[in-house]
Amino acid sequence: KVHEGKQYFLRNITWVGNTVYTTDHLNAILGMKRGDVYNMKLMNKRLVTDDDAAANLYYNNGYVFSRIEPVEVNIDGDSIDVEMRVTEGPQAYLSHVRINGNDRLYENVVRRELHTKPGDLFSREALMRTARELGSMGHFDAEHVAPDVKPNPEDGTVDVNWNLVQKSNDQIEFSLGWGQTGVIGRVGLKLNNFSMRNLFRKNSERRGVLPVGDGEVLSLGVQANTYYQSYNVSYSTNWFGGKRPVQFSVGAYWSKYSDVSSNYYNTALMRRYYDYTYGYGSNYYNNYESYVDPDKYMKLLGLSLGWGKRLRWPDDYFTLSLQLAYQRYTMKNWGYFLMSNGSANNLNLTLSLNRTSTDNPLFPRRGSEFSASVTVTPPWSSWDKKDYANLANNQYSPTYNAEQQEKYRWVEYHKWKFKSKTYTALSGGSKCFVLMTRVELGLLGSYNKYKKSPFETFYMGGDGMSGYSSNYATETIGLRGYENGALTPSASSQGYAYDRFSLELRYPFLLGNTTIYGLGFLEAGNAWQEASKFNPFDMKRSAGLGVRIFLPMVGLMGIDWAYGFDKVFGTKGGSQFHFILGQEF
Repeated sequence: KVHEGKQYFLRNITWVGNTVYTTDHLNAILGMKRGDVYNMKLMNKRLVTDDDAAANLYYNNGYVFSRIEPVEVNIDGDSIDVEMRVTEGPQAYLSHVRINGNDRLYENVVRRELHTKPGDLFSREALMRTARELGSMGHFDAEHVAPDVKPNPEDGTVDVNWNLVQKSNDQIEFSLGWGQTGVIGRVGLKLNNFSMRNLFRKNSERRGVLPVGDGEVLSLGVQANTYYQSYNVSYSTNWFGGKRPVQFSVGAYWSKYSDVSSNYYNTALMRRYYDYTYGYGSNYYNNYESYVDPDKYMKLLGLSLGWGKRLRWPDDYFTLSLQLAYQRYTMKNWGYFLMSNGSANNLNLTLSLNRTSTDNPLFPRRGSEFSASVTVTPPWSSWDKKDYANLANNQYSPTYNAEQQEKYRWVEYHKWKFKSKTYTALSGGSKCFVLMTRVELGLLGSYNKYKKSPFETFYMGGDGMSGYSSNYATETIGLRGYENGALTPSASSQGYAYDRFSLELRYPFLLGNTTIYGLGFLEAGNAWQEASKFNPFDMKRSAGLGVRIFLPMVGLMGIDWAYGFDKVFGTKGGSQFHFILGQEF
């Protein structure tokens, strides 16, 4: 038997004892006014529980010992007068900040990421920011990073203990994969806790056999098979010099790609070429034997030097970075680009503005990732006074190769990219559904319409993984539900503009050192041969399901099944499986 009784309403809300914040300000945060239903649960949320509650307003500004007590001072009929009695107390400062559970990194490497330091005014916002920074370092289990706050009423201070759970994040890779040229072997080593200064110290002064402890990244990799070999090395640090959050990176790579007949031509791009030439359904391209042709190859040498700085405005989640890079392409009878013989040089500068505010690097629930960049080369054609309109246009001319060499001796272009991701938790708790949204746009322009860049184009479709293909000199963009490269306009003149939009619903099955989560997604995008033809509403659509697994020594792996709904160059995407290695932006 339920006796509902009378429904009561708020009449007057008064605040007593508040000196730091005005009554109007506190009423605005409370969000309850005269005539509202007297909802004690909602009142408690707005006073204490919510992130922007009135109590947290005090808590975020050092008033750890403050209290707000709602008292019913008068009941008249169905109306209630409530008095908010505020005890502000003194502002508390941090006394001791202890770090427990860390024996892999040097103490200063962890402390420089803290926003809670002895002598600072206590702030809940600073605690949450520190938890995010420690979790995103990759050296500790982000699911167990939480502050242990110890108020000291005797002296009005607060101690904070960070009890961390270490995890191994170095990666060693010995793998075999199947690519367009058969089996591909890869050996890789990635040290995420490298120390360059320890490299030159005696063994007795190091933390173990390897030079580790400073949280720097050293990566070495070799990938090869009969037709392809690639070597790369890179080094980066987020605290160059150890005293300021200044990023520094340096890298180098060398690759050689040999022409291979049967397997190479059996790609989405070349199948379209032979279908167009010999009729749809033709097996002409399957009649070739696989062999390495020593007279057809491409070599690629690359060097890069990067610098970045954490900004304070608009907020300190932003990073501004510069990268100076150089690539040299050496080709012989390589007929898959606008250029097929000779050498081309690419000297470029990239300016990037990035913002990352996610709460977990492996399974983000909140926050966002944002990147806007522009890459430019010098406008060589503006001052070399060459007639590019009549240079290397006739491939049957006896001087064609020499004209190609002259035309592309120095590549020129300007490249604009925008990428963003947002993460929204749809419920509370660590295990919850998370909605991820993604938007990407890219344009590759030219200073001279007769000197378009043969490189740096967009190769779109499939899993988005780069490897041995005709498109090593391009940027690989995934679009699940379609074959690799299926949306690229043509084999010789590739994508000069693209867009991609994604909507993913994720759910974690296991969180920690080993992370496993499932996902369902909707995706759409396209690529265009001319930047002027860019149309963000002309998209190829797909949907599917997938799973991701993160293993500490291996990294992120996954598999997706997707169905492409639209036709691309006469062929429907249909059912596709995609294997994922590594985490893309």
